[in-house]
Amino acid sequence: MKMLGIETSCDDTGIAVLEVTESLPRGKAGKTLQFRILANVVSSQIKIHQEYGGVYPMLAKREHEKNLPIVLKKIPQENIDAIAVTYGPGLSPCLWAGLNFAKNLANKWSVPLIPVDHIEAHFLVGLLQQTDKNDQFLGIEDRVFPAVALIVSGGHTQLILARDIDKYQIVGETRDDAAGECFDKTARILGLGYPGGPAIAAAAAQIQNSKIKIALPRPMLHTKDYDFSFSGLKTAVLYDYQARPEKERESEEYIQGMACEIQQAIIDVLVHKTMHAAKEFKAKSIVVGGGVAANESLRIRLKHTTDATSIKLLAPPPDLATDNGLMIALAGYFKYKQGAHPKNPDSIEADPNLRIA
Repeated sequence: MKMLGIETSCDDTGIAVLEVTESLPRGKAGKTLQFRILANVVSSQIKIHQEYGGVYPMLAKREHEKNLPIVLKKIPQENIDAIAVTYGPGLSPCLWAGLNFAKNLANKWSVPLIPVDHIEAHFLVGLLQQTDKNDQFLGIEDRVFPAVALIVSGGHTQLILARDIDKYQIVGETRDDAAGECFDKTARILGLGYPGGPAIAAAAAQIQNSKIKIALPRPMLHTKDYDFSFSGLKTAVLYDYQARPEKERESEEYIQGMACEIQQAIIDVLVHKTMHAAKEFKAKSIVVGGGVAANESLRIRLKHTTDATSIKLLAPPPDLATDNGLMIALAGYFKYKQGAHPKNPDSIEADPNLRIA
């Protein structure tokens, strides 16, 4: 089966084609699934939004409408069996841009259109383990479920208990700013530009024996729930920055030191809450996804922490942690097998506030 996936929930225009082969191993129960990526193209709008310090939804929508036909031309379009498209959550104008494009394609090609939850797609792509010849999906094995998923991006910070594919429960989420949003806002304070996550990480990596002392809070680190809050961290950065003499706060030493402390504060909270949730729910694996999951320091910390336990860490390659059409195609395949494809593609509507559970 060939599934085409379309992603436009924010500022990345992604289209991919995923080929799925099902086989029945001799002497074994159940099907073996093999996945082959035939194409995965992403057109980024970062440079366009950099001058604004964030994503402007209507501008992003216009760019999606311009980029979608261009990206599609780079994709093999022969023998597509179905189309999957993000319908939420995300920025409403952006979701509609992708959804309308997908509807036209589905009607033109006379193939089913499958609406996909963007958050579920981030979870599922973390279960793809790349090999030399294909991508083997591990989700059908007992060692994956139950799983705790940390989905962390500019718009979302959630801990999700996954008992199986399509059996999800949100056990914790941000009460205000998402982690990626905190990166963006604090990077703006320091004059590091957009997107904030990579900018903060790059500045933090340059620090060398800084003598400037900076201590930021770890919001909600020791609360008994699994919720997050990052607005207070942003405020603490602003107050510290404003309290410093101008010469000091504009120095490379201060900016690098503050960037390092911001990154560590966010990672401390994310890892602490994730590990506690995994232990409480007796998770066999932790799955990470979303743009912030591409952060190398976060991945290293999670790997180091899980290595000391029996919990398996599943993290997609950094380019698949960020938004892409492949994760939508993958989620679309499972939705298709569950029969979740409306008879009339035109009946599908965007849901910017969609919740996975």
